[in-house]
Amino acid sequence: MSEAALPASPIGASSPAAVVQHGKGKKQSQFRLIAACSLGNALEMYDFTVYSFFALLIGKLFFPSDSPYGSLLLAVATFGIGFVMRPLGGVIIGNYADRKGRKAAMTLTIGLMVLGTLCIAFAPTYASAGVFGSLMIVLGRLLQGFSLGGEVGAATSMLMEAGGVKGRGFRVSWQLASQGVSALLGALTGAALYAALPQASLESWGWRLPFLLGLLIAPVGLYIRAHLEETHVAESHESSPMGRLLREHGGLVLKGILATTAGTATMYLVVFFMPTYMIRVLHMPPSLSLLSGCVTGITLFVVSLVAGRLADRLPNRKPLVIGSLLFSVIAVYPVFWLIGQYPSVPLVLALSALLTASVNIGTTPMFLMLLEMLPAGVRASGISVIYSVGVTVFGGSSQFIVTWLLAKTGNPMSPAFYMMVCGVLSLGALLSLRERKAA
Repeated sequence: MSEAALPASPIGASSPAAVVQHGKGKKQSQFRLIAACSLGNALEMYDFTVYSFFALLIGKLFFPSDSPYGSLLLAVATFGIGFVMRPLGGVIIGNYADRKGRKAAMTLTIGLMVLGTLCIAFAPTYASAGVFGSLMIVLGRLLQGFSLGGEVGAATSMLMEAGGVKGRGFRVSWQLASQGVSALLGALTGAALYAALPQASLESWGWRLPFLLGLLIAPVGLYIRAHLEETHVAESHESSPMGRLLREHGGLVLKGILATTAGTATMYLVVFFMPTYMIRVLHMPPSLSLLSGCVTGITLFVVSLVAGRLADRLPNRKPLVIGSLLFSVIAVYPVFWLIGQYPSVPLVLALSALLTASVNIGTTPMFLMLLEMLPAGVRASGISVIYSVGVTVFGGSSQFIVTWLLAKTGNPMSPAFYMMVCGVLSLGALLSLRERKAA
């Protein structure tokens, strides 16, 4: 695992250094760093997963409609509306992280995440409070989206900076691996509730339990983050890291946004949308369909950590990233065709794991490439904008677009076509990037 960070040097660069605290072993310091930088992202992804798995029920309770697809569209649109705030959060909090430090930004984001989750957990239903309940769900999603827009840039930058070059890829891989753990926990929670509670109990109070359980992470995350050492202090003359980023590295930001499209589409369709797809299109029972979240969560966790190790050992990371994308673009059509022709639970789970692994084996190396291409003074801003804009345009809208395509065309291959287009965009952007390893 990674090493914890020393205080930043007085010249303002985020000088990487390992620290072994007095009276404590190196391993404990590494664990604290990874936990602090991953818990916020894990909380957000857990909430996203739970919301996705309960989208049908939330649509019924908060967005009533004459059409079943209408309620689902409104529910996934609310899921997507949180992404609208991500670019704003990326700009504001990313800029804050480059000016005031990673630690301050990470403390702010986890507090905002808690507020968003509270809004969703305690929102009154449409039947009891009318549109007020619907607005509370929307507000919760907006706060969650804003916070995560800045969370990823600050936390990922700290993971990269808090230690030497050796092991950098493995440290960064925990950001993505934490999403896999969150998806797994969210899916297990949802599956357990669907199996244990009758429909009436789920609708009246059961669906709120996962969000309340997620809040338990917050105090731990706040405590650990409060005791981290800062890895970056801005240079005194740097008044606007975001302005410098756009002036000097605008082309890299644009290419980075396009490069993230394939991984984003896979994450939000295969991990989050697949349970809804299995229920609505393949007519499988909800309790079995939620198993796809468990399988893809485990796959994402394992593959991310393996990819981090590979990123540390390979002399060049770009071939691995391009190879994983090529395979996923080629594989996605036959995967969805097989699922449609032979809709069995084991087959769906196996092929979902295949798609998740094929894309994400290259995701950690790709993010490490982008981190190393960005100077320390604009690193958090750059990754925040790249991630938040990419996820908003190609992730937050994906469920709505695919649901709309399914409703309009009736073609069960709609998710495959969307993912293939995203894969081609990512390939084009990555081919134009020149890998540059930072010292």
